[in-house]
Amino acid sequence: MTVDYRARLARVHKAIHDDPARAWSLDALADVAALSRFHFHRVFRSITGETVAEAVRRVRLNAAAHALVQGEDPVASVARAHGYPNPASFGRAFRKAYGQTPAQFRARGVALPAALRHPRGGQDMFPVSIRHEAPRRLIGLSYRGPYQEINRAYADLGPELAMHDLWRRSQGMAAVYLDDPSLVPAADLRAFAGVIVDAEAPCPAPLEEVAIAGGAYAVMTFVGPYTGLGAAYDWLFGDWLEESGIALREAPAWEQYLNTPMDTAPDALKTLIFLPMEG
Repeated sequence: MTVDYRARLARVHKAIHDDPARAWSLDALADVAALSRFHFHRVFRSITGETVAEAVRRVRLNAAAHALVQGEDPVASVARAHGYPNPASFGRAFRKAYGQTPAQFRARGVALPAALRHPRGGQDMFPVSIRHEAPRRLIGLSYRGPYQEINRAYADLGPELAMHDLWRRSQGMAAVYLDDPSLVPAADLRAFAGVIVDAEAPCPAPLEEVAIAGGAYAVMTFVGPYTGLGAAYDWLFGDWLEESGIALREAPAWEQYLNTPMDTAPDALKTLIFLPMEG
């Protein structure tokens, strides 16, 4: 019998995302994957590149960070909802991951870099340049759901790329966002999570391919935690677009990630936001 390990580990990631407060054990997640409890952890780590404990912690803290900046629940309530019934242990884990306490993270301007805390206060914003970009080819996976949870798709994409030895062909991670979050319900938002590859790189199923057209783009260099990207878009499509007077092209915006949370502090994450324009 042939075992589809990728599909089984995708079920594990989905289970953790869907119920971060649950006290997930190795045995319980092995059952979700329908894999041998004896071998499950070794298989998971070999394919995903992280331990089960690391995956659970990463998912919980990422979801908690978004809850802190998007809601007003007390920190202790956020901690319980994301698998930390003890606020002290939540604080230690959060500080290790984000370099500050949950309360500090919430208080520092809704988790935004300083340049975005007062977008109409006369401060310089993140730089935007007008550039002509070459076409890009992406391979990856389609995603549907809240944009701040697109890491779910990347959790599934990593093992797919590793299985086919495609990481070495990657020229960087990128995502394409196909809907307007102000018009489309969060559960129905469409996006594509992928990596940039050359024209000859294979695209075996279930991977899909997306072509990004070349042409003129306004490119914003955003530095800071991903929780600030929503406000960055609001400023880019609002104040900056109004002042620039540029005409937008009928094509989706997309992002390129120049580093990753796996080895970079949240404040040092660097994202390029590409806004297609006429010209």
